[in-house]
Amino acid sequence: MKSSSAATLPRAPAGDRGPRRRIRRQLPSSPWLFAAPGLLVVGIFILYPFVSTVINSFTDKRTLIPGEYVGLDNFRELLHDDMFWIGLRNSTLYIVGVVPALVLLPLLLAMLVQKHIPGITFFRSAFYTPVVASIVVVGLIWVWMLDERGLVNAVLEAVGVGSVGFLSDQWLLLLSAMAVTVWKGLGYYMIIYLAALANVPRELHEAASVDGAGAVRRFFTVTVPAVRSTMVLVAALSSVAAFKVFTEVYLMAGPNGGPAGEDTTLVMLVQRVGTGLTGRVGYASAISVVVFIVTVALMLLVLRADRKEDA
Repeated sequence: MKSSSAATLPRAPAGDRGPRRRIRRQLPSSPWLFAAPGLLVVGIFILYPFVSTVINSFTDKRTLIPGEYVGLDNFRELLHDDMFWIGLRNSTLYIVGVVPALVLLPLLLAMLVQKHIPGITFFRSAFYTPVVASIVVVGLIWVWMLDERGLVNAVLEAVGVGSVGFLSDQWLLLLSAMAVTVWKGLGYYMIIYLAALANVPRELHEAASVDGAGAVRRFFTVTVPAVRSTMVLVAALSSVAAFKVFTEVYLMAGPNGGPAGEDTTLVMLVQRVGTGLTGRVGYASAISVVVFIVTVALMLLVLRADRKEDA
């Protein structure tokens, strides 16, 4: 005998064959339609300027003159341009002075603000404030502070040290710009380190403490190995940013790059050579290509060193 409940079950409509059948076939072009706006922005503002710069580096193009193909003449001229070597020297020194500080100091700062104590949120916000501040505003504030009649020199004169030419001496000006870069970048890299430190097991520190390790030893044996990949990331990001520095040095040294242009960086040289009604766009493009090659080489060197450390 058949069950009466089975006989009363409603039947599905003839055209309805379940939810799986109702899903329409996805068009092959659908992913590209979603990615089209992003690809369009990348193509217009990144790929096209990059390809255009590479092409212009092989021409003698100027601001108002299309220019003609000159082969490697622009790159040969770079080898005999004293300002190019000055810019390369200053950009390299910027990496040497800035990167170690931005790798180590934010880590120490992150370990300091990681502690859960009353009021620590205020200090985290205070350390991060320079990151959200405009680099132009930050640069101008430091220029006013380091000027011959600024706050820093006023304090130095008050204690009997005398006025210091932070903005008139070649090397002091470069060191001052490095200090501004480090001061502004501390909070940004501190946040990156805070995320990495949150993933370090507390048991490792407790085990090291039981073995008699002090704070310094735990730092080198537990903290540094645990965040080493993050340190590599910070080193790569800060190296590229330091080599392409422009605003800090431009604001503190002026458009001419300090005394006799001795504080000019490569990006400042690109701006100086390639702008204006008589700007040498082709030559500036050649300098830009060199900057790109060096930054890629820096990234590869950092990644290769990280792989050797892993091996």
